[in-house]
Amino acid sequence: MSKPIIVRVQSPDHGTVRFEAKLSESVADFLNKVQKELRLGDLGWSLYQDRNKTGILRTSRSKKLDSYKIKHGDMLYLYFDDKKGNNKDDVSQKSQSANVGLGARPNSMPTLTTASGSSTPTKYITDEVDEILTKTDGKIYRKRHEQLCRHGPQGKCLHCVPLEPYDEEFLKSCDPPIKFLSFHSHIRKLTGGIDKGKFVNLENISCKIKSGCKEHPPWPGGICTKCQPNAVTLNRQKYRHVDYVMFENPSIADRFLNYWRRTGNQRCGMLFGRYEPHKDIPLGIKATIAAIYEPPQKTSKNKIELLPDDKEEAVRSIAEKLGLKPVGWIFTDLVADCLQQGTVKNFRGKVDSHFLSAEECIMAGHFQNKFPNPCTWSSDGHFGSKFVTVIVTGDSKNQIHFEGYQVSNQCMALVNDDCLIPTKDVPELGYVKESSNEQYVPDVFFKDKDNYGNEVIQLARPLPVEYLLVDLPAAFPVEPQYTFSVNPDIKPFVIENREDVGDLQDFNALVQYLRQYQPDQFLEAMSDFHLLIFMATMDMLPFHDKIETLLLAVKNKDEEAAHHFMKSEDWATMEQMMSAHTPSPPASRQQSYNDGAAVNPGGATESWTCSHCTFINSSGLGSCEMCSLPRQ
Repeated sequence: MSKPIIVRVQSPDHGTVRFEAKLSESVADFLNKVQKELRLGDLGWSLYQDRNKTGILRTSRSKKLDSYKIKHGDMLYLYFDDKKGNNKDDVSQKSQSANVGLGARPNSMPTLTTASGSSTPTKYITDEVDEILTKTDGKIYRKRHEQLCRHGPQGKCLHCVPLEPYDEEFLKSCDPPIKFLSFHSHIRKLTGGIDKGKFVNLENISCKIKSGCKEHPPWPGGICTKCQPNAVTLNRQKYRHVDYVMFENPSIADRFLNYWRRTGNQRCGMLFGRYEPHKDIPLGIKATIAAIYEPPQKTSKNKIELLPDDKEEAVRSIAEKLGLKPVGWIFTDLVADCLQQGTVKNFRGKVDSHFLSAEECIMAGHFQNKFPNPCTWSSDGHFGSKFVTVIVTGDSKNQIHFEGYQVSNQCMALVNDDCLIPTKDVPELGYVKESSNEQYVPDVFFKDKDNYGNEVIQLARPLPVEYLLVDLPAAFPVEPQYTFSVNPDIKPFVIENREDVGDLQDFNALVQYLRQYQPDQFLEAMSDFHLLIFMATMDMLPFHDKIETLLLAVKNKDEEAAHHFMKSEDWATMEQMMSAHTPSPPASRQQSYNDGAAVNPGGATESWTCSHCTFINSSGLGSCEMCSLPRQ
């Protein structure tokens, strides 16, 4: 079965719209999808592969998209056919009438409102927080100044008129000063001129040679100004896509840090939560963290190696049903200083040190490219990323400290096109690759000051990674929030992929966890992110195909829906399995066979086959060694 691809369709009246398609679907089905989504009705129109109206896609039930050699990300061009009796005014009028109804749909394309009140139709589905901030005034309102204002209570003057969200003097006067514009403030600044953003187009940087040039042999045989990427001059980014990282409650971080406390090894996790408006920064966005998922990894005291994760897509799907999404990643860089006082050493942020290493910047760039930011002002449909990086390290007072970062859009481009690599011995320096027969790399420069204080332009070989960083605060709220329940009297369900410390997610762990709760606490018991992932990805449980009902109940904190699920036949089967199960510490496979041999001294060890996973167990076991489900 072919994987879905994204095909872009550009038309004079609708701009650029993305469609999800499959190469195996018929051309007729795809054209019907375009007609329905753009509400073309009976308008005469055609779809071409080239802007000059060549390579027309002709409707066919037997012909597949694959036959036109369409690839992921390709652009198709929609033109209206005047021969059908539709003049330009008719087309424009029908297009406008079609767009009026878009606001009534739940997943409609929202309208981006500029500071002046004019609007530009959105071509892409943006995040909910972007839709909220787009409709927000954003101006900074000030009270009447008793000494400087000479007008009445209804008047306004220079000293009390509302300020724009990008006003530099106001941002500097905040405590602490706001160093970076929020992304929506940046957009308001771009659209606040005389042209009201008419010519604003946010372009993603590309460091690759443009393909398809016919004037010379392909690289390394030749290159020209038409296909050669532009040189890149690195500038410190003046805005950031996320302004604040907030963990809902300390329990989220404590459970993550317990791994380091028990082993001394570093740990990495994926942050799941929501993007929400941040009231303390004009048009700001905060990433609210509700849970940390720990993917498979090999860890040591100074190294983390992420392993392939078969559950990655399943975890994202489960989180989406819970109203969450991946918003960042977190890792530790902790070394104990004094065990009695609980202090840690301070390595980062000093004059002779670094905030993030080049390797960590490249990893952050990889994740940000993986989770791009939907944006209406870019022809690509995305610009930058909201995905954040959080590092847990020691501060200047030798206390555990959380620091938030993002890498710039320029860094994302260098990483995406495989131009940036770390240096061998100096962590704070990166290195831009040199061109080779396999890859052309454009020149990358940055501005620095020489020994005399003069500003000079240098080639980014090597490159101080501070040019690529945007920092943002990470902290906890005064009043804790709880997407998932936290009960200090209950031992929480074990976290995934911690087998190296003896934490095994199996049926035995599930039974031990659930037996801590009373029947009337069912919703509270189910409100654990790690538990829900385990239950939703364990195919042998009797209610696996109905887990969405439970996820929805947890998301909405719906006691009635949770009680209805608990009274189902599937959960009754689960309770029977639990009552027949006797929790016991896991035994090694050889020990299990030895136990079975002890029961039958004659040497003919009897065995039984698990009815759930078909694993053959020795007779001395009351539950399956493989899946931990009970024998009966």
